[in-house]
Amino acid sequence: MTEADGRASPGGAHARGGRPPTMREIAERAGVHISTVSRVLRQREPVDGWSPAAQRVREIADELGYRPNPWAASLRTRRTTTIGAVMPRLTDGVVATIYGGIEEAARAAGYSVLLSSPPDATADQRAAIDLLIGRQVDGLLLSSLHSPAADFVAELGASVPIVAVNRHADAGLPSVTGDDRHGGYLAGRHLIERGYRRPAVIGGPAHATTGRDRVDGFLDAVAEDELVISPDRILHTGFDVQGGVAAAHRLLDGEDRPDAIFAASDSIALGVLGVARDLGLRIPDELGLVGYNDIPVAAQLPVPLTTVATPARRIGSAAVRMLLELIGGAPWPESDDDGAGALRELLPVTLAERGTTRPAVRA
Repeated sequence: MTEADGRASPGGAHARGGRPPTMREIAERAGVHISTVSRVLRQREPVDGWSPAAQRVREIADELGYRPNPWAASLRTRRTTTIGAVMPRLTDGVVATIYGGIEEAARAAGYSVLLSSPPDATADQRAAIDLLIGRQVDGLLLSSLHSPAADFVAELGASVPIVAVNRHADAGLPSVTGDDRHGGYLAGRHLIERGYRRPAVIGGPAHATTGRDRVDGFLDAVAEDELVISPDRILHTGFDVQGGVAAAHRLLDGEDRPDAIFAASDSIALGVLGVARDLGLRIPDELGLVGYNDIPVAAQLPVPLTTVATPARRIGSAAVRMLLELIGGAPWPESDDDGAGALRELLPVTLAERGTTRPAVRA
């Protein structure tokens, strides 16, 4: 076959003067209709695998060096095969891991990600969202929304699907998060079962539903043993080490200190450990400690940190999957009574028991 008659020659791209092959050339080489080529090259591999004809189309496309043109496709479908992600606090290891899951899943689906990491303030997030919508993304992933976010979302007037990631933020949006309330419950039951009777809890910022849900789960757990946590032992702070330091001083500097602390992030727990060290408190005998997220350093500390492990990378990939289903025409769910969104995927969390809590008492 020759270039003159518009068909691919056996020499591939070199014989065509370096230009990419067309779908028509692939169809003629494979002996199928051009619509078959278009369908095969646009879709993902079926669950039961490619048919022999489809496999031949893909092999010929690879042989000829075919690459899809996303811009031409966007003119046909009015889609850009691009999603936007607004993710403040990207320097946080957990948020960065979630984004890694987003990027990996999007790439596997043939999508690109436009990322914006604005300051963690509502006005800055709004500006980032407006910018991405202006770039004609097909959908948005929003992490770190400030609760309650329902009015904020309504004012966006966005015409593309949106999925909340990591925090549901009481936004009335479809969301993918870890099961934070259950994670807090696991932490609370663990401390009680290890004999701690005067626990305290350090949540994240009041606007973060991740921290709030973890605190609520913790309080559910201790209430089962009819323990009452006084308000001065339920603190809210930043998710960072300095937030943990500030809260730990409030809890530990006085005489009537708690015998255990549940920290809503491992970074907060690191700050608590530093203050406990400076005060000469023995971990876990005089102070038990449970963190949250199981960041890589947690198991490598001089006293390895007991913590709740959350599937950060899976949160990112599951959020992409949910968003692409909405982009593809899945029905938009209505909000449930608490405004959290009728479509809410909770990924399981587990407790990683280590050295900052007492070992189980053997019978």
